[in-house]
Amino acid sequence: MTRSVKERLLPLLSKEDYISGENAAEILGVSRSAVWKAVESLRHDGYGIEAVTNRGYRIRPDSDVLTAQEIEKNLTELHGKLKIEVRNTVTSTNAVLKEIASKGAEEGTVLAASEQTAGRGRFARRFYSPSDSGVYMSILLRPSLSCEKAVQITTAAAVAVAEAAEELTGRKTGIKWVNDVLMENRKISGILTEAAINVESGTLDYAILGIGLNAYVPDGGFPDEISGIAGAIFSKRKSGQRARLAALVLEKFFGYYEKIGSHDCLDAYRKRCIVPGREITVISADGSKPATALEIDENYRLRVAYPDKRQEFLSSGEISIKLL
Repeated sequence: MTRSVKERLLPLLSKEDYISGENAAEILGVSRSAVWKAVESLRHDGYGIEAVTNRGYRIRPDSDVLTAQEIEKNLTELHGKLKIEVRNTVTSTNAVLKEIASKGAEEGTVLAASEQTAGRGRFARRFYSPSDSGVYMSILLRPSLSCEKAVQITTAAAVAVAEAAEELTGRKTGIKWVNDVLMENRKISGILTEAAINVESGTLDYAILGIGLNAYVPDGGFPDEISGIAGAIFSKRKSGQRARLAALVLEKFFGYYEKIGSHDCLDAYRKRCIVPGREITVISADGSKPATALEIDENYRLRVAYPDKRQEFLSSGEISIKLL
C-alpha cells in the first residue's frame, strides 16, 4: 500500500534537526505545497510542529501525540496483528468498545484515547482521565475461560503494566492486590475487566480489558482527592513516549494472555505483589476490619488472617483492601 505524504513526512520531522520544506519536498518527490498541506494535517492530528524561518520544520521534543500509527510502529511481535483505533476523546473506552464488541468485532480490537470524560474503575469509582497526560485503552478479548477465571485477565494486565513501566523508566514497580500498579508508592495505573457471559456454557462470550495509565502529571496536578495517592510513569514529556508505553503494555499483556492459567502468569504476579506479609484493612459491605495478608493462592485470591486467628480467602470482585 502506498503511504501518504503525511506518513512519509513524519519520520523526517521527528529528527532533532529542522528540515526545510524544500528539502522535504525533494526527499519525498512532491511539491512544497504538498509538504505544507501534510504539515497542517499533522498539526490537526495533534502533533506539535515548530516552524522556524530559514530553518524549516520539526516536531517539538515534548510533543507526545498518541495515534494508531505511532502505536503500531512500536509493536514487534504484534505488528500488524491488532486492529487499533485512537480517538482524542471518548466517554469511556470500555463502554465504546462494548458497543463495537456486540457487533461482532474480532479479538485484538483495541480502542485507545487521550481523554475520557467518564472513565471508570472498580466498584463504579471514577478514573481520572485528563487530556494528553495519559493512555486510556481497552482491548477486546474472546477467551475460552470460565467466569471464575476472568480475574486472570486482570492480573496478567497488571503484570504487563508493571513490567512495561519499569522497562521504560528503570524505576521499580509493585502491584497492590488485585489490580493497582504502584511506582514509588503512588498509583500509576488502573485496570478494569468487564465481561459478557454465555449463560448456557457459563463461559465468557467476550471480555473488555480496560487499562488506564498515568503517563504524566496533568497540567495543574492531580485533583485534591487523589493527589496523595496518584503518580505518573514519566517525569518529563518526550515525543512518542505514550505510544511506546501503549505498545509495550500490549506486547507484554498478550505474551501473558497466551499463557493464562499457567504458573508463568501466577509466578510473575506473586513476584510483584507487595501485599503478602503486610498489615491491611479489609473493606467489604459489612464494614472494615484489620487483618494480616498471608499469600496469593492459585486462583489469585488473597489469604488473610484476622486478629481472632480466623483465616479467609478474599475474592477480588467482592472486597478491596487498604495497606497500612
